[in-house]
Amino acid sequence: PPLFSESHPLIMAGKFDPQKAQNLMEIEKQFAVKAVEQAQTYWNLLEKVSPRELKLTQHDDDIFNDFKKTFPELFENDNAKLIKLDEDFLKSEDAKKRWRAFHALYEKKVKDYNFGCLIRTDAEEEYGEKSTIFVTRMQFYAIEISRNKLGLNDKAHELAKEEAAKEAAKKEKEEKAALKKKNGGK
Repeated sequence: PPLFSESHPLIMAGKFDPQKAQNLMEIEKQFAVKAVEQAQTYWNLLEKVSPRELKLTQHDDDIFNDFKKTFPELFENDNAKLIKLDEDFLKSEDAKKRWRAFHALYEKKVKDYNFGCLIRTDAEEEYGEKSTIFVTRMQFYAIEISRNKLGLNDKAHELAKEEAAKEAAKKEKEEKAALKKKNGGK
């Protein structure tokens, strides 16, 4: 049976309690794969759509406004703390309390609101080993919707477009080389 179905043996035994669960590598791998796929999808969106025009949910405006009220300090000093995220701040005890209250606002509105996601710690860079942290989907939405609305992802948009153009040129060059080889070097 599917891992997250009610009939899976790990779930059938009773309500699944992640705090008491063994370290199940397969579940962790599936979460990691899903988080990476979501990050790749988002990067592809940043390449193709101007961030200021990008809508991530049907609640973008509400999420943006509630996020500004809940974490006003992130919007100070020309949004410096939104451009470069401070993981210690995001996961501090004070922030955790505020995040819980923020999550509660969208618990019934946003699907998988507490699912894990990867987010870039620097709005001006791409996803990378040293520039990515793990957050909840609502944290991802709140931060990325804000970055998009405020134009903080514009550099990432240009970077993603440049990368896509380089990849396309590389692929074209490889296809030409393969065709030349197929035709006997002509």
